Amino acid sequence: MNVIDQVITDQYAAYHADTVEVAQSLPDNSVHHSCFSPPFETLYTYSNSDRDMGNSKDSNEFWNHYRFLIAEQFRVMMPGRLVAIHCMNLPTSKQNDGYIGIRDFRGEIIRAYQAAGFIYHSEVVIWKDPVVAMQRTKALGLLHKTIKKDSSMSRQGIPDTMVIMRKPGENESPIAGPLDHYTGDNPPANFKRIDYDDNRCAWIEANSDATPIDVWQRYASPVWMDINQTDTLQFREARDTDDERHIAPLQLGVIERCLQLWSLPGETVWSPFMGIGSEGYVSLRMGRKFIGAELKESYFKLAARNLEQAGKGQDDMFGGGAV
Repeated sequence: MNVIDQVITDQYAAYHADTVEVAQSLPDNSVHHSCFSPPFETLYTYSNSDRDMGNSKDSNEFWNHYRFLIAEQFRVMMPGRLVAIHCMNLPTSKQNDGYIGIRDFRGEIIRAYQAAGFIYHSEVVIWKDPVVAMQRTKALGLLHKTIKKDSSMSRQGIPDTMVIMRKPGENESPIAGPLDHYTGDNPPANFKRIDYDDNRCAWIEANSDATPIDVWQRYASPVWMDINQTDTLQFREARDTDDERHIAPLQLGVIERCLQLWSLPGETVWSPFMGIGSEGYVSLRMGRKFIGAELKESYFKLAARNLEQAGKGQDDMFGGGAV
């Protein structure tokens, strides 16, 4: 494995390297859970490296590259365990595609993982504010002037989706036990707020009328309307203006729910696209171990800093010790 840089402790291993090569170095059936956000094809370009999947010249090149990783993911995941993939369908443009519309990127991910042997397990849609999306992207279909001019060109906002794929086989380590806290906005009735991890909070049972069933009923919803869109690692850290920002960071609340549902303290979580370390940060604070790979140097350096911070406060969060 050609590693440019690495940070390895008894809690985590972070590699500045090609993620496919890192995956090839992992043992068979060694990862309990994987949660990550892959490159959205060529929507964002993160670096000039030929090894960067986001730097592909077209869709075919992207998928030819990504399939190498998917095959390794199937090999290293434990039987019966889950891979949670954060994605969205992709807007098209006249300049690049010849038409204005939407690409079924979510469906392409599902079919690619199925072709590698995974089972399509489930998915959850994560609501996003269309006004914020309009202000950020200026997408024609979201503009109010489009309604006034020709509403046949208007469209709804594009939500995020967590696609869950499962490796066939029996899970030998059942993830048993009640959900001991709720993460997200608008908690169920009879739950009280608990502040932890700097400016983040959670809710736990306040009295005998509150039960873990209330948490599960929220998490079981096919649409998560209660995720704070600004609850991201880069937002919370309030980085200086000369620090580079991750283009599309995954909300910490989404990661935390995935780990609550599909992993146990002490187990290994893997992010093949580590970015600035969001999945690793939550994993360590919840008492899990973490493996991550990132090709872009500036992101790797931020991830290393974030993982170090999370490792120091590992016992402050649910799953890692006392609240």
